[in-house]
Amino acid sequence: MLTLTFVLMFLLLLMGFPMMVPLIIGALAILVVSFPEVGANQLIQQMVGGVRPSVLVAVPMFILAADIMTKGHTANRLLDLVHAFVGHRRGGLPITTAVSCTLFGAVSGSTQATVVAIGTALRPKMLKAGYKDSFTMALLVNASDVALLIPPSIAAIIYGVAANVSVGEMFIAGIGPGLLIMVMFSVYSWWISKRLNIPLGERVGWADRLRAIRGAILPMGFPVVVLGGIYSGLFSPTEAAAMSVFYALIIEMLVFRSVKFSDLPGIALSTGLITAVVFILVGAGQAFSWVISLAQIPTDILGPMIDHVAANPTHLLILIAVSYFVACMFVDPIVAIFVLTPIFIPAINASGVDPILVGTLVVLQSAIGSATPPFGYDIFTAMAVFRRPYMEIVKGTPPFVLMLLATTVLLIMFPQIALFLRDLAFR
Repeated sequence: MLTLTFVLMFLLLLMGFPMMVPLIIGALAILVVSFPEVGANQLIQQMVGGVRPSVLVAVPMFILAADIMTKGHTANRLLDLVHAFVGHRRGGLPITTAVSCTLFGAVSGSTQATVVAIGTALRPKMLKAGYKDSFTMALLVNASDVALLIPPSIAAIIYGVAANVSVGEMFIAGIGPGLLIMVMFSVYSWWISKRLNIPLGERVGWADRLRAIRGAILPMGFPVVVLGGIYSGLFSPTEAAAMSVFYALIIEMLVFRSVKFSDLPGIALSTGLITAVVFILVGAGQAFSWVISLAQIPTDILGPMIDHVAANPTHLLILIAVSYFVACMFVDPIVAIFVLTPIFIPAINASGVDPILVGTLVVLQSAIGSATPPFGYDIFTAMAVFRRPYMEIVKGTPPFVLMLLATTVLLIMFPQIALFLRDLAFR
């Protein structure tokens, strides 16, 4: 039955159905065949229960703030700031891309918004400078995924709900790994630029640099609002999300005047569509997780492996990383988090491993999976934005995936990469 269910789900994916359809069909198939006494209404109750936690209110708020900033001037001002300081150096354009994706991720929390906002501005410039399109698109897709680690992170919110851990601590813990990835991508960009002998850009004078700093001061206020409010205890993560929307409206409508009142219905519609997809995935993931738990499928598959490594925290972390990495290659990270997290929680609690470290590791695997074939959703975002074929998008991804996997290894070996700032802020 299990094999037939997964074959059915995979066929539905190949036929082009969105992820929530195979999840719901697969859950129904297991219920009908194995648990005919359980009504479908219980499946619906699980879906509703999946989107009930109040902390999930932060998700549409952060999406709305990202949509407002994508429509406005925030991305361009951050680009100008980074380019003013590193644009003239070896690898200036790709380094600007990596750093700008990190900064925009810190103010938007959305990987797709980062691909659109940074990619549309910098890809033509990188191609004109002599970089291969495969490298350019791979850099954009993978650097944008740092937004899943750098707060505000929707993946961190989802894990916080699934594992019942502090979203505020998850936000802080993601900063260290996110910055490490940015540095790795920047070093690799410098090496590629040197190997291709890309000409150096023009140096920007200090007058222009100061102008860029002034222009970016207000956009850089977003992480101050979110993290400062949470760290100081002034806001909960949900309230910080609402404040980010208010802040985005103030600077884009009243200060930059880049967003008009007439633009708001279209922005709200875009936010509503993305939020609907996210919440349907959350509900479907919760329902599917409940059904396979009822059938004891995860326990049968992962149970013996968990029992084998549970006594060794390092081995447990490796198993968690591998499980989420493989799952996120095939399904949406939200689904992977809801399906796998309940399986590992008992072993995590028993081993004494810090759940925030585990959460950061899980979010990192979500970032890797978002840009990894076959079904990384940022690959398809890049296909839609840049209008390039699938194989061309993924051609340049292996070096970046290797760097992300190296970050995973370093995080397991040196947990303080994630926990140092968390301990500083909350302990």
